[in-house]
Amino acid sequence: MGHQGFRATEARVEKVLASVADPEIPVLSVVDLGIVREVDAATRRIAITPTYTGCPATQMIERDLRAALDAAGLSDWRIDTVLSPPWTTDWISEEGKEKLRAYGIAPPTPGGEVACPQCGSSATEEISRFGSTPCKALWRCTACGEPFDLFKCH
Repeated sequence: MGHQGFRATEARVEKVLASVADPEIPVLSVVDLGIVREVDAATRRIAITPTYTGCPATQMIERDLRAALDAAGLSDWRIDTVLSPPWTTDWISEEGKEKLRAYGIAPPTPGGEVACPQCGSSATEEISRFGSTPCKALWRCTACGEPFDLFKCH
């Protein structure tokens, strides 16, 4: 298979992977979240990195990826979990950050103000460093009074 054939196959696989939702934040695909690190048609290998080592959703993600690949006739592709370098919120796509905001979760803001995903105000405060999942913190908007999760930077 030539370079163009590999690229076409990779594009097909990436489309399948983009249809797999993150089990904890179903508005995001695993591609939006940046969990999919590599798609290599030459080796028929997909590399994924969980959002953190020990993430309880990792097995579900692998199962859902496998099911999507099998359903698309791509059962000969291997899924490898790669832990180094560790996942970072920098890998969340811009589209993924917009999806988070629309879903009511503030996207990660490295060194910046945390804006309320409901009203957009930066008059916000942290309530708890721990939110609904280990990768989120609980915040509140003092302008509109709504609580919301902030996806932690790491």
